[in-house]
Amino acid sequence: MSLRLHAPVVLPCDPTCSVLRDAVVDVVDGRITHVGPLADAPAFDGEVRTVPGMLLPGLVNTHAHSPMTVLRGLGSDLPLLRWLQEQMWPNEARMTAADVGTGMLLGAVEMLRRGVTTSAEMYFHGPELVSSVLAAGSRVVFGGAILDVPGMDWRALTGEISSWIDADGLRFGPGERVELAYGPHSAYTLSAPQLTSIAAEARERGALFMVHVAESPFEDEAARAEFGSVPALLKASDVLGGRVLSAHSVHLSDDDIALYASFGVGVAHCPSSNAKLASGIARVRDLLNAGVNVGLGTDGPASSDDLDLLAAARLAALFARVSAMDATALGAAQALLMATRGGAAALGRDDIGALETGRWADVVHVDVDDPAFATGLDAPDEQLLANLVWAAGSRRVTDVWVAGDQVVAGGESTRVDRHEAQAGVTAVAQRLRSVSR
Repeated sequence: MSLRLHAPVVLPCDPTCSVLRDAVVDVVDGRITHVGPLADAPAFDGEVRTVPGMLLPGLVNTHAHSPMTVLRGLGSDLPLLRWLQEQMWPNEARMTAADVGTGMLLGAVEMLRRGVTTSAEMYFHGPELVSSVLAAGSRVVFGGAILDVPGMDWRALTGEISSWIDADGLRFGPGERVELAYGPHSAYTLSAPQLTSIAAEARERGALFMVHVAESPFEDEAARAEFGSVPALLKASDVLGGRVLSAHSVHLSDDDIALYASFGVGVAHCPSSNAKLASGIARVRDLLNAGVNVGLGTDGPASSDDLDLLAAARLAALFARVSAMDATALGAAQALLMATRGGAAALGRDDIGALETGRWADVVHVDVDDPAFATGLDAPDEQLLANLVWAAGSRRVTDVWVAGDQVVAGGESTRVDRHEAQAGVTAVAQRLRSVSR
């Protein structure tokens, strides 16, 4: 399959966040073979499609629990630990594997319609979750959730992921849409020796180790008392050194940030969820200044409560500015890079997150027929980026390709009937409510 996408504006999300005018993205067999101005493009004998807006890479959601679409809105006025203990965990215990698949299907469709082509999911029932992702045509890094709580065997949960990787490989599926990872929940649901054991399994296989860290000021009091901080616990427990993603990471010290930088730990910043649960504001500018790879996450649709990563980008920049009382703390270009290239880097991926030769052709078309772009596509680069991040967001995403396959056209999924997916979630939610009464 060969496809050339031609647009008035292409945002490749290279390190300088360039803006290319009258440019093309060439795709052959799911991979990008060329990006640049049309005037400099090589001869092309495949399909050529011209779109009337801007092209950018598929967004990378570095932390989500998307099957929780079936729990959206529950406990929406509770703080984190009460929200988990009183609403989330009891309801999740009632969810079947099929429920997880149903929730993930709608989550994948919702994200694709907002330009999110990859999500890092920490959840249960991996086969059903992955099946739904493949049905929608999106991309997933699935971290099987691991907890040591009543009713769960952390060793068995760890073994399931190890066996799956050993059987199918770290990445598989059409266009390598699936990557397997380990999802130890946190240092307050697992002991330090347990985290050590899980990290060893992940390192042995080159797999990502994704874990909640320092989300709220109260969750890790025991770890702080013994080790000083959760990042210090992770170092002392020989967790660091492989591919590690630290989700949330709100309450970090200077030493914690330096530790993350020295070990190449990626951070998944989830501003919407952190704000809704009153968890705090992460030190994003300090993390970036230290050289830490920072991506953006929506968290679950029961805590944020949407799966809109460009909304998270806008909020991240706003929080960075107001917390520093500095309007230059985080600009539109940096916010967009966190949603794309930075997210890929935080996951340890160099094959997604940018429109560059050799990367997978995960491409988003933003239609500019919107008041946000009324100042014109001939506006200066800085203004165009500002209009996308500050004003338009994801509402004008109309077309999406994953590995060169069009999975959204005219704002709707090409593979899944959205109304049927919504009805499936409605049925699950109604059953969970009836059981909980």
